[in-house]
Amino acid sequence: MNRICHIEIDENGLARPTPEIEQERKVAIFDLLEENSFGLPAREGRDIPAGPYRLGLAIREGRLVFSLASEDAHPVGEFHLSLGPFRQVVKDYFQICESYFDAVKRLPPSQIEAIDMARRGIHNEGARVLQERLEGKALVDTATARRLFTLICVLNWG
Repeated sequence: MNRICHIEIDENGLARPTPEIEQERKVAIFDLLEENSFGLPAREGRDIPAGPYRLGLAIREGRLVFSLASEDAHPVGEFHLSLGPFRQVVKDYFQICESYFDAVKRLPPSQIEAIDMARRGIHNEGARVLQERLEGKALVDTATARRLFTLICVLNWG
């Protein structure tokens, strides 16, 4: 029951994504809905609404917003994260993705593989930062954090 069953990304005010960024978003959402671990920690003796959860992601007033609802769309809660801790890793991720997409078009497989390994390393760093920022707010495993980090990058595109 500790999982995300639906994801909605608020695209208001976002730059139009490139085809590559759009594909990354679609894959991340598909993979996330197929398999994820997302729960809410106990807080001050209050009952925690059981999952599965509907997740809304947005950027409002320079902050990353996680809006949560029950499977039947009753609001469960919302929390906001500063984007500051993500800025450098998102920038690095976009740069390495650009190199990767360019490499796929013109470089041999061995060089593409090296760039992809670097891309995965930066992706893992983004997931680690996200898990740290979610501490006390949500419980996610590494695979879920990686996919959510991809969606955070999509929100920061442009």
